[in-house]
Amino acid sequence: MLIHGFPAAAFDTNCYVVAPAAGEQCVVVDPGIGVTAQLDDVLDEHRLSPVAVLLTHGHLDHTFSVTPVCGAWGIPAYLHPGDEEMLSDPLSGLSRETAALFGGRLQWSEPDDVKVLADGEVLRVAGLEVTVDHAPGHTRGSVAFRVPHDEVPEVMLSGDLLFAGSIGRTDLPGGDHATMLASLAAKVLPLRDEVVVLPGHGPQTTIGRERTTNPFLQDLGAGGPVAAPTRGL
Repeated sequence: MLIHGFPAAAFDTNCYVVAPAAGEQCVVVDPGIGVTAQLDDVLDEHRLSPVAVLLTHGHLDHTFSVTPVCGAWGIPAYLHPGDEEMLSDPLSGLSRETAALFGGRLQWSEPDDVKVLADGEVLRVAGLEVTVDHAPGHTRGSVAFRVPHDEVPEVMLSGDLLFAGSIGRTDLPGGDHATMLASLAAKVLPLRDEVVVLPGHGPQTTIGRERTTNPFLQDLGAGGPVAAPTRGL
């Protein structure tokens, strides 16, 4: 399997390209701000052809380049319906301060073809089997994607559900801290320790490492930490 990740030009949002191998079809996960040139370089280097864009949620730092990427390749975008509003109005999911960075206005158009994601479904795309885990809390439509891997049981592309040492913020429109903790308990804690986590921001980690060191996972059994995190857009 080939997985190549790189940070976007803003908010350190990770964009990922996932394929069975070089020279194959691939999926693009979370094409954020200013990623198109570097994405094209990655695709050329590994001789890859995108067939879909997968979005972990609707926040602008994860979706900014979805329409140009989909348009350039004539491919669909996949998003959970809980975040459809943010794809039609990206500023609706931002804090007032972040929206102000864009002057309160944004030139924006939706992808022509948007397909919906459902909890527990397995997408068979680009020669991959991608399991969808609906994990609301950061947003109503947040999901994580899990794919089998040759060297580990699975790789989880966690979006803003789980980071190395932290979790996604829950203070933005559509966020809810109690729901986030429930999603972590249901979708993260049952996974094997060897599962590799590729988060929406920051370095990769493993379920085992987060189970033993991440305070938000350690404290789940005690009712969750007192303070909610503020990392991410």
